[in-house]
Amino acid sequence: MPYRVVHYINQFFGQVGGEDKADTQPFIKEGVVGPGMALKGALGQDAVIVATVICGDGYFNENLETAKAEVLSMVERYSPDIFIAGPAFNAGRYGVACGAICKEVKEKLGIPVITGMYPENPGVDLYKKDAYVVKTSDSAAGMRKAVPLMANLAIKLLKGEAIGSPDEDSYIERGIRKNVFKNELGAKRAVDMLVAKLSGAEFTTEYPMPAFDRVTPNPPIKDMSNAKVALVTSGGIVPKGNPDKIESSSASKYGRYSIAGVEALTADTYETAHGGYDPVYANADPNRVLPVDVMRELEKEGVIGKLYDYYYATVGNGTSVANAMKYAQAIAKDLIADGVQAVILTST
Repeated sequence: MPYRVVHYINQFFGQVGGEDKADTQPFIKEGVVGPGMALKGALGQDAVIVATVICGDGYFNENLETAKAEVLSMVERYSPDIFIAGPAFNAGRYGVACGAICKEVKEKLGIPVITGMYPENPGVDLYKKDAYVVKTSDSAAGMRKAVPLMANLAIKLLKGEAIGSPDEDSYIERGIRKNVFKNELGAKRAVDMLVAKLSGAEFTTEYPMPAFDRVTPNPPIKDMSNAKVALVTSGGIVPKGNPDKIESSSASKYGRYSIAGVEALTADTYETAHGGYDPVYANADPNRVLPVDVMRELEKEGVIGKLYDYYYATVGNGTSVANAMKYAQAIAKDLIADGVQAVILTST
């Protein structure tokens, strides 16, 4: 008997629709849907996809506990031997959903779980210790390469075979250390790596270090009393009703809003869209996150020349590095064009 697989995909890959259908509630179809065709082929005769769960990214992330319970109930109904989600590539909300439901299935049903993501997907850091996350490219163009890697790892898990290192089995490092025995002492291995590095030869480190982006700071402003200063926040402060529908997690957009003539933000006119912190205090006084009131005082006192007439806002919760960089570049271009000399970035 082939192993039983339940596959999870979002509304786009489930052929329901795009962003306009992101609020689709979870439902299940028996058999294969969308990328499940490629997964079916890669699994071969060893496993069969008995059902596919489809859920909108917006619905899942905005109703996390409810969505997890609903999807788990659907998965449990088919008594699978393994659960496979995605791949999500660099789609932030999709990645978070894949990771969250993988963790839920693993903990509640006790079966192996696999997903696939680009390393910068916010779902990776959140859930890499809870599920095997196969390393993929940043877009669906890499589907043909990603699916066989996920299938190969799935078969090894199903057959109880030993899982190799992240490089051997193409999954993202999980932060889990294992003791291994080597024929040579660590001191000799370290010296051998150093000699190889100094001579330009190839070597593989046994303890890779994280790579941090280095940004050279701009020179300080000499005269703040004549400077135009802007406010930019990842704390999610938006006009009441969130007119641009910025997501509470894994934001796919940012907003630009006028504060011309606004002396202070009020609870009647502003709120937070952020889903990563308790919103009570931010909603009661939005100036706690976006300090328009204090900036107006500094403007009147001549400490700054002028507060820029617009502010920019997004939600930092789970937002991918790639999207954050894209937003920053677009916002910076606008601010420079409008003669802004300084920006105050506020978080949560």
